[in-house]
Amino acid sequence: QNRPGRAIALKLGAVFLFMVMAALIKAVSGDVAPGQAVFFRSLFAIPIIVIWMWQTGHLHDGLIPSNIMAHVWRGLFGTTAMGLTFAGLALLPLPEVTAIGYATPMFTVILAALLLGERVRIFRLSAVALGLVGVSIVIAPRLSMSDGYSNAATLGALFVLGAAILRALVQIHVRRLVQTDSTTAIVFYFSLTATCLSLATLPLGLVFPVPAFAWTAPGFDILGLVILAGMIGGVAQI
Repeated sequence: QNRPGRAIALKLGAVFLFMVMAALIKAVSGDVAPGQAVFFRSLFAIPIIVIWMWQTGHLHDGLIPSNIMAHVWRGLFGTTAMGLTFAGLALLPLPEVTAIGYATPMFTVILAALLLGERVRIFRLSAVALGLVGVSIVIAPRLSMSDGYSNAATLGALFVLGAAILRALVQIHVRRLVQTDSTTAIVFYFSLTATCLSLATLPLGLVFPVPAFAWTAPGFDILGLVILAGMIGGVAQI
């Protein structure tokens, strides 16, 4: 029942839409805290997901999961990765965040071999090694703090690299989760969990009123961008 052509097309479409979403988040990163951005991105993805569930006749499957704790863990890993990525977008140029993010499929291949026992042939291993070399070239100057790079940029690179590792773990977790739960349940409960977890950063911003945590009252233009980012993120997630 494998359909690799369709799978590749869907994955490419998702990557493109996630890049559009990242560009929108980058555009508002100076006005919206990472936790607040995660909240809007997750909250406004839910209506898109629910409509999709209803139209495909999977509303019941999506609302009743088989393993609720597995969804909670998936949401925790995924939400943390999203928050780290959004924090990195505020500290680094978008192309650099994208380049470092390419480490995710490399880590996924490695973890798939280690944790899932999937066969990885020499051709794919060579591609992974080459990809990791490329990511290392991009991130090395940031970690060395040479050439006048700031501590903030170094922190941003570490954020994005950590997010790449967490996203790889999410891919492995989802790979297992699809054996027991429907795609609709996985997509819906991630957005729901991410919305709740990111909302918890609101009181954190009150205790630590710094730009990294403090929520703001965005203007209509900024609000429109984060709502659009959420809707595009919902489609990409599906």
